[in-house]
Amino acid sequence: MGKSSTTASIDALADIWQRVLDRPFVDVEDNFFELGGDPSSAVQLFQEVVKVCGHKLSPLRMYQAPTMSAMAALLAQPMPPPFPTLVPLKAGSRKPAIFVTHGLGGTVMEIFHLVKAIESEHPIYGLQSRGFDGDEQPHTRVEDMAQQYLDAIKEQQPRGPYFLVGYSFGGLVMLEIAQRLRESGERVALLEMIETYPHNNLLPLTRRMALFANRVKRHAGIFLRLPVRKKIAYLTSHEERVRASWNHGSESEPPETGLLYGSARDRFNHAGIQALVRYQPRFYQGKMNFIKAARVSSSFPDDPGGIWQKLAAEFEIDIVSGDHFSIVTTDCHTLAAVISWHLAAAFSEE
Repeated sequence: MGKSSTTASIDALADIWQRVLDRPFVDVEDNFFELGGDPSSAVQLFQEVVKVCGHKLSPLRMYQAPTMSAMAALLAQPMPPPFPTLVPLKAGSRKPAIFVTHGLGGTVMEIFHLVKAIESEHPIYGLQSRGFDGDEQPHTRVEDMAQQYLDAIKEQQPRGPYFLVGYSFGGLVMLEIAQRLRESGERVALLEMIETYPHNNLLPLTRRMALFANRVKRHAGIFLRLPVRKKIAYLTSHEERVRASWNHGSESEPPETGLLYGSARDRFNHAGIQALVRYQPRFYQGKMNFIKAARVSSSFPDDPGGIWQKLAAEFEIDIVSGDHFSIVTTDCHTLAAVISWHLAAAFSEE
């Protein structure tokens, strides 16, 4: 892109940024998130970019190009560069860092509000699984995803202690990372698993039957609420059932992930489900901190201790207000307070 084209792109972006962020002026090097941008406004901004510039990119790219100048450079490329595995989410002046993972079929964007509410002087990095936009093949095994993350963690921080936080499916990935770190002689100072459960196939028969009954009841309720024109699609299309019931029985809406609907997103979700089904958690010789939502979602067991106490040398559980999704959105401050306390306690022991 030549200089005149770059200028034209910056001018077009400036108008979009100012309108979305409701600011009279935005400098080309101003950071979107530092100006008050959030996942919702990132989605809005990229929708505007598509209309004006004709480039359809996932709003997740905002983490890769958080300034107008960086976004203009990104838009100038015929193909977007690979998205980084390690994403800086929050700055901090002290070491070591805190590493956080997202849920099944999600992105680091879904934990934006939670990370913002965590109180710590240590930097926080998100770990992003590959294949969310179709440019790379997504992993279908937790072990492979864990190795991708571990390589990125070790590059950023070669030695422990390590502080690991995993949300939902991401907790399984963090558990596998913690296993590998301990097996290599590294210290895991904190393993925090938030609303994390293995696949239902690993549960006792009575628990599986109870969850199956809950799912049938949930699907029946969804079906009854659908307009007539969507009922047939719900009965005949697995994709439609997944899309309509993707809240796992939670009362709240799923967090914004910045993913674009389409075949790439479907493939990304399917790969995550394959990984979940295949993963067999091993006994963990360290301490597992588990955080449970007070409002139990119909897709998950009501007693995580019955699962994890047998798989960890030490198991501690905290219960926070909200459900599976709201704990990282509207109820995130309660969860963040517990995580902040656990982090402070773990750092004080180092």
